[in-house]
Amino acid sequence: MATLAFTKGHGTGNDFVVVSDPDGELDLSEEQVAILCDRHFGIGADGLLRVVRSSAIDEGADAAVSGAEWFMDYRNADGSKAEMCGNGTRVFARYLTDTGLADISGGLRIGTRAGVKTLTRSDRGFEVDLGEFRIEPGEVLVRAKGLPVARPGVGIDVGNPHVVVALSSENELDGLELAYQPVLDPAPARGANVEFVVPADPLVRDGVGAITMRVFERGVGETLSCGTGVAAAALAVRHWAGPAAPDSWIVETRGGTLGVRVAEGRVFLSGPASLVFTGEVALA
Repeated sequence: MATLAFTKGHGTGNDFVVVSDPDGELDLSEEQVAILCDRHFGIGADGLLRVVRSSAIDEGADAAVSGAEWFMDYRNADGSKAEMCGNGTRVFARYLTDTGLADISGGLRIGTRAGVKTLTRSDRGFEVDLGEFRIEPGEVLVRAKGLPVARPGVGIDVGNPHVVVALSSENELDGLELAYQPVLDPAPARGANVEFVVPADPLVRDGVGAITMRVFERGVGETLSCGTGVAAAALAVRHWAGPAAPDSWIVETRGGTLGVRVAEGRVFLSGPASLVFTGEVALA
Protein backbone atom coordinates (compact mmCIF):
# COMPACT_ATOMS: atom_id res chain seq x y z
CA MET A 1 0.00 0.00 0.00
CA ALA A 2 1.37 3.44 -0.96
CA THR A 3 2.21 6.00 1.70
CA LEU A 4 1.56 9.72 1.52
CA ALA A 5 3.76 12.37 3.15
CA PHE A 6 1.79 15.22 4.72
CA THR A 7 2.03 18.26 6.97
CA LYS A 8 -0.68 19.27 9.44
CA GLY A 9 -1.35 23.00 9.75
CA HIS A 10 -4.01 25.37 11.02
CA GLY A 11 -5.10 29.00 11.00
CA THR A 12 -6.94 29.95 14.22
CA GLY A 13 -7.98 26.33 14.70
CA ASN A 14 -9.24 25.85 11.13
CA ASP A 15 -7.03 22.84 10.37
CA PHE A 16 -5.75 21.26 7.18
CA VAL A 17 -3.84 18.31 5.81
CA VAL A 18 -1.20 19.78 3.48
CA VAL A 19 0.07 17.52 0.69
CA SER A 20 2.95 18.46 -1.61
CA ASP A 21 2.37 17.44 -5.23
CA PRO A 22 4.40 19.93 -7.32
CA ASP A 23 4.04 18.11 -10.64
CA GLY A 24 0.37 17.15 -10.29
CA GLU A 25 0.97 13.40 -10.11
CA LEU A 26 -1.47 12.74 -7.25
CA ASP A 27 -5.11 12.08 -8.06
CA LEU A 28 -7.00 11.90 -4.77
CA SER A 29 -10.62 10.77 -4.93
CA GLU A 30 -13.34 12.34 -2.78
CA GLU A 31 -13.37 9.19 -0.68
CA GLN A 32 -9.60 9.31 -0.08
CA VAL A 33 -9.75 12.98 0.93
CA ALA A 34 -12.67 12.28 3.27
CA ILE A 35 -10.76 9.44 4.95
CA LEU A 36 -7.62 11.56 5.37
CA CYS A 37 -9.70 14.33 6.98
CA ASP A 38 -11.70 11.98 9.20
CA ARG A 39 -10.95 12.71 12.86
CA HIS A 40 -11.48 9.12 13.96
CA PHE A 41 -10.08 7.04 11.11
CA GLY A 42 -7.68 9.47 9.44
CA ILE A 43 -5.38 12.37 10.24
CA GLY A 44 -8.26 14.70 11.02
CA ALA A 45 -8.85 18.11 9.43
CA ASP A 46 -11.42 20.58 8.14
CA GLY A 47 -9.97 20.22 4.66
CA LEU A 48 -7.02 19.27 2.48
CA LEU A 49 -4.60 21.63 0.69
CA ARG A 50 -2.75 20.14 -2.27
CA VAL A 51 0.36 22.13 -3.17
CA VAL A 52 0.64 21.88 -6.93
CA ARG A 53 2.21 24.07 -9.63
CA SER A 54 -0.40 26.05 -11.52
CA SER A 55 0.99 24.71 -14.78
CA ALA A 56 0.37 21.12 -13.62
CA ILE A 57 -3.38 21.37 -13.02
CA ASP A 58 -6.05 22.26 -15.59
CA GLU A 59 -7.79 24.65 -13.19
CA GLY A 60 -4.52 26.55 -12.75
CA ALA A 61 -4.07 27.55 -16.41
CA ASP A 62 -5.10 31.19 -15.88
CA ALA A 63 -3.03 31.43 -12.70
CA ALA A 64 0.04 30.11 -14.54
CA VAL A 65 -0.40 32.69 -17.32
CA SER A 66 -0.63 35.47 -14.71
CA GLY A 67 2.64 34.38 -13.10
CA ALA A 68 1.29 32.58 -10.01
CA GLU A 69 3.58 29.54 -9.81
CA TRP A 70 1.58 27.67 -7.13
CA PHE A 71 -2.07 26.61 -7.05
CA MET A 72 -3.99 25.83 -3.85
CA ASP A 73 -6.16 22.81 -4.67
CA TYR A 74 -8.52 23.05 -1.71
CA ARG A 75 -10.86 20.19 -0.82
CA ASN A 76 -13.49 20.20 1.92
CA ALA A 77 -13.47 17.48 4.58
CA ASP A 78 -16.07 15.51 2.63
CA GLY A 79 -13.75 15.48 -0.40
CA SER A 80 -15.68 18.05 -2.44
CA LYS A 81 -13.85 20.87 -4.20
CA ALA A 82 -14.19 24.43 -2.90
CA GLU A 83 -13.45 27.74 -4.57
CA MET A 84 -11.41 29.29 -1.79
CA CYS A 85 -10.39 29.14 1.86
CA GLY A 86 -9.12 32.27 3.59
CA ASN A 87 -7.43 30.50 6.50
CA GLY A 88 -6.15 27.92 4.02
CA THR A 89 -4.34 30.56 1.96
CA ARG A 90 -2.32 31.60 5.01
CA VAL A 91 -1.41 28.01 5.89
CA PHE A 92 -0.53 27.47 2.22
CA ALA A 93 1.75 30.53 2.27
CA ARG A 94 3.34 29.38 5.53
CA TYR A 95 4.08 25.98 4.00
CA LEU A 96 5.56 27.48 0.81
CA THR A 97 7.79 29.90 2.68
CA ASP A 98 8.88 27.49 5.42
CA THR A 99 9.85 24.82 2.89
CA GLY A 100 11.64 27.29 0.63
CA LEU A 101 9.29 26.71 -2.31
CA ALA A 102 8.43 30.41 -2.51
CA ASP A 103 9.48 33.85 -1.27
CA ILE A 104 6.80 36.16 0.09
CA SER A 105 8.84 39.38 -0.06
CA GLY A 106 7.08 41.68 -2.47
CA GLY A 107 3.91 39.59 -2.24
CA LEU A 108 3.17 35.93 -2.91
CA ARG A 109 0.59 35.21 -5.60
CA ILE A 110 -1.20 31.85 -5.48
CA GLY A 111 -3.87 30.40 -7.73
CA THR A 112 -7.25 29.29 -6.40
CA ARG A 113 -10.56 28.35 -8.00
CA ALA A 114 -11.70 31.88 -7.09
CA GLY A 115 -8.79 33.50 -8.92
CA VAL A 116 -5.28 34.55 -7.96
CA LYS A 117 -4.81 35.76 -4.38
CA THR A 118 -1.87 37.81 -3.11
CA LEU A 119 -0.43 37.32 0.38
CA THR A 120 1.95 39.53 2.36
CA ARG A 121 3.38 39.51 5.86
CA SER A 122 1.39 41.37 8.51
CA ASP A 123 1.53 42.10 12.23
CA ARG A 124 -0.94 39.23 12.72
CA GLY A 125 1.08 36.80 10.60
CA PHE A 126 -0.13 36.88 6.99
CA GLU A 127 -2.62 39.05 5.14
CA VAL A 128 -4.46 37.85 2.03
CA ASP A 129 -6.17 40.09 -0.50
CA LEU A 130 -9.46 38.26 -0.99
CA GLY A 131 -10.40 40.62 -3.80
CA GLU A 132 -13.72 42.21 -4.64
CA PHE A 133 -16.85 41.19 -2.76
CA ARG A 134 -20.55 41.21 -3.55
CA ILE A 135 -23.53 41.75 -1.28
CA GLU A 136 -26.41 39.73 -2.68
CA PRO A 137 -29.87 41.31 -3.05
CA GLY A 138 -32.78 40.09 -0.97
CA GLU A 139 -32.83 38.01 2.20
CA VAL A 140 -32.28 34.36 2.98
CA LEU A 141 -34.24 32.82 5.83
CA VAL A 142 -32.03 30.70 8.06
CA ARG A 143 -33.33 27.99 10.35
CA ALA A 144 -30.87 26.61 12.88
CA LYS A 145 -31.27 24.25 15.81
CA GLY A 146 -31.26 26.37 18.94
CA LEU A 147 -33.09 29.32 17.35
CA PRO A 148 -36.82 29.34 18.05
CA VAL A 149 -37.71 31.05 14.75
CA ALA A 150 -36.05 31.51 11.37
CA ARG A 151 -33.83 34.57 11.07
CA PRO A 152 -33.10 36.70 8.00
CA GLY A 153 -29.59 36.54 6.59
CA VAL A 154 -27.68 38.42 3.93
CA GLY A 155 -25.73 36.73 1.16
CA ILE A 156 -22.08 37.76 0.80
CA ASP A 157 -19.82 36.48 -1.97
CA VAL A 158 -16.07 36.75 -1.35
CA GLY A 159 -15.06 34.21 -3.97
CA ASN A 160 -17.19 31.58 -2.26
CA PRO A 161 -20.79 31.97 -1.01
CA HIS A 162 -21.82 32.91 2.53
CA VAL A 163 -25.00 33.79 4.39
CA VAL A 164 -24.59 35.93 7.51
CA VAL A 165 -27.16 36.09 10.32
CA ALA A 166 -27.17 38.62 13.18
CA LEU A 167 -28.01 37.37 16.68
CA SER A 168 -28.96 39.42 19.72
CA SER A 169 -26.56 38.13 22.37
CA GLU A 170 -23.64 35.90 23.26
CA ASN A 171 -26.10 33.60 25.02
CA GLU A 172 -28.04 33.15 21.80
CA LEU A 173 -24.79 32.48 19.93
CA ASP A 174 -23.68 29.91 22.52
CA GLY A 175 -27.08 28.20 22.40
CA LEU A 176 -26.79 27.24 18.73
CA GLU A 177 -26.46 23.52 18.04
CA LEU A 178 -24.28 23.54 14.95
CA ALA A 179 -23.85 19.79 14.90
CA TYR A 180 -26.95 20.17 12.71
CA GLN A 181 -26.74 21.89 9.33
CA PRO A 182 -28.70 25.16 9.10
CA VAL A 183 -31.48 25.21 6.50
CA LEU A 184 -31.50 28.10 4.00
CA ASP A 185 -34.59 29.35 2.17
CA PRO A 186 -34.14 29.88 -0.70
CA ALA A 187 -31.31 27.37 -0.87
CA PRO A 188 -28.31 28.72 -2.83
CA ALA A 189 -27.48 26.62 -5.90
CA ARG A 190 -23.91 25.97 -4.70
CA GLY A 191 -24.79 25.88 -1.02
CA ALA A 192 -23.21 28.38 1.36
CA ASN A 193 -21.24 28.71 4.54
CA VAL A 194 -23.41 30.19 7.30
CA GLU A 195 -22.06 32.70 9.83
CA PHE A 196 -23.86 33.73 13.01
CA VAL A 197 -22.62 37.03 14.42
CA VAL A 198 -23.04 39.15 17.53
CA PRO A 199 -21.87 42.78 17.33
CA ALA A 200 -19.78 44.08 20.22
CA ASP A 201 -21.13 46.73 22.58
CA PRO A 202 -20.02 49.32 21.63
CA LEU A 203 -19.74 48.17 18.02
CA VAL A 204 -16.87 50.56 17.23
CA ARG A 205 -13.97 51.52 19.44
CA ASP A 206 -11.08 53.74 18.30
CA GLY A 207 -12.30 53.46 14.73
CA VAL A 208 -12.31 49.63 14.67
CA GLY A 209 -15.46 47.50 14.60
CA ALA A 210 -15.72 44.28 16.59
CA ILE A 211 -17.91 41.18 16.32
CA THR A 212 -18.01 37.59 17.59
CA MET A 213 -19.06 34.72 15.32
CA ARG A 214 -19.62 31.01 14.83
CA VAL A 215 -19.67 29.28 11.46
CA PHE A 216 -21.08 26.20 9.76
CA GLU A 217 -19.04 25.37 6.64
CA ARG A 218 -20.62 23.51 3.75
CA GLY A 219 -19.05 20.12 3.27
CA VAL A 220 -17.46 20.26 6.74
CA GLY A 221 -19.76 21.30 9.62
CA GLU A 222 -18.96 23.72 12.41
CA THR A 223 -15.32 24.80 12.40
CA LEU A 224 -13.37 26.83 14.93
CA SER A 225 -12.76 29.48 12.30
CA CYS A 226 -13.42 30.25 8.63
CA GLY A 227 -11.31 32.94 6.97
CA THR A 228 -13.67 33.90 4.16
CA GLY A 229 -16.52 33.58 6.66
CA VAL A 230 -14.79 36.06 8.96
CA ALA A 231 -14.52 38.49 6.05
CA ALA A 232 -18.16 37.92 5.09
CA ALA A 233 -19.33 38.44 8.68
CA ALA A 234 -17.47 41.75 8.98
CA LEU A 235 -18.76 42.88 5.58
CA ALA A 236 -22.35 42.06 6.55
CA VAL A 237 -22.22 43.99 9.83
CA ARG A 238 -20.48 46.88 8.03
CA HIS A 239 -23.33 46.83 5.49
CA TRP A 240 -25.99 46.84 8.20
CA ALA A 241 -24.25 49.65 10.12
CA GLY A 242 -24.46 52.03 7.17
CA PRO A 243 -22.18 54.67 5.62
CA ALA A 244 -20.50 55.64 8.89
CA ALA A 245 -19.27 52.07 9.53
CA PRO A 246 -15.50 51.60 9.81
CA ASP A 247 -13.32 49.82 7.29
CA SER A 248 -11.28 47.94 9.91
CA TRP A 249 -12.69 45.07 11.98
CA ILE A 250 -11.65 42.61 14.64
CA VAL A 251 -13.46 39.27 14.54
CA GLU A 252 -13.43 36.79 17.42
CA THR A 253 -13.91 33.16 16.45
CA ARG A 254 -13.78 30.06 18.63
CA GLY A 255 -10.25 29.48 17.33
CA GLY A 256 -8.83 32.97 17.78
CA THR A 257 -8.81 36.54 16.52
CA LEU A 258 -8.63 37.68 12.91
CA GLY A 259 -8.47 41.10 11.27
CA VAL A 260 -10.51 42.35 8.32
CA ARG A 261 -10.08 45.59 6.40
CA VAL A 262 -11.82 47.05 3.39
CA ALA A 263 -10.00 49.26 0.89
CA GLU A 264 -10.97 50.39 -2.61
CA GLY A 265 -13.78 47.85 -2.92
CA ARG A 266 -11.59 44.92 -1.86
CA VAL A 267 -11.50 42.96 1.39
CA PHE A 268 -8.34 41.81 3.18
CA LEU A 269 -8.01 39.12 5.87
CA SER A 270 -5.12 38.88 8.34
CA GLY A 271 -4.20 36.30 10.95
CA PRO A 272 -1.73 33.63 12.04
CA ALA A 273 -0.83 30.34 10.39
CA SER A 274 0.93 27.41 12.04
CA LEU A 275 2.46 24.14 10.85
CA VAL A 276 2.03 21.59 13.61
CA PHE A 277 3.64 18.29 12.54
CA THR A 278 4.64 16.17 9.58
CA GLY A 279 4.20 12.46 8.97
CA GLU A 280 3.30 9.69 6.56
CA VAL A 281 0.01 7.88 6.21
CA ALA A 282 -1.07 4.79 4.32
CA LEU A 283 -3.13 5.79 1.31
CA ALA A 284 -6.02 3.41 0.75
